[in-house]
Amino acid sequence: MADLGAASQGLGALFAELAAFGLAIGLSPLHLGLLLLLLLGPRPLQRGGWFVAGWLITAALAVALLLTVGHGLFLTMDKGSNHRTGLDLLAAGALLGLGIKELLNKEDAASEPPGWTRKLDQFGAMPLPLLLAISAALEVARPDALFLFTKTAGSLIAADLGTGTELLATGLFSLASASLLLAPLVTLVLAGPERVLSLLERGKQWLFANGNLLVGLVSIALAVYLGWQGIEGLRLG
Repeated sequence: MADLGAASQGLGALFAELAAFGLAIGLSPLHLGLLLLLLLGPRPLQRGGWFVAGWLITAALAVALLLTVGHGLFLTMDKGSNHRTGLDLLAAGALLGLGIKELLNKEDAASEPPGWTRKLDQFGAMPLPLLLAISAALEVARPDALFLFTKTAGSLIAADLGTGTELLATGLFSLASASLLLAPLVTLVLAGPERVLSLLERGKQWLFANGNLLVGLVSIALAVYLGWQGIEGLRLG
């Protein structure tokens, strides 16, 4: 019974860690701003729905691919192993650099909107298939997201789960990563465009003003966590 309780606690801690990584990946001002733009434009439910579905599929496929590669190479991801410790420290360094950069950009953006906001209208006017392809590429090409996708796969490999549980964890991670995108889409579905258009517009303006700050703070918090994990790995190794 004690073993079952310990296993449940370990699985709960794993899912909580994956949810945190997913939320950090989902905190992409570019994707959030683009979704709000789509929801404020023509055919909001169709275009916004496909946009969020594309994000979910891309996140799940990215982790599944990394899991396949990791299992195929027989990588060890136990705490203290070279692979896991190296990944933690590299990810911490990348996220710390990103966090500092975004906080500095926040100061520069005080006088004018961030540069990424000026690209949204161009993206929003693209045909939907091209938009989804570019969105998927940007989702996995960000250095911080790539490290977090890899860290997620590493955590699943280290947990040594069965195939079914691994697939479930991947699905939950994908859902967590899309939760910030799902919130405005679900709100639009439930409340109707007439009630939420002004709210979405205010949300877009707030995101433009504070997106860099949010990304910077979350990145630094994750850098501290992963740095601590890496130092623990060095101590154990």
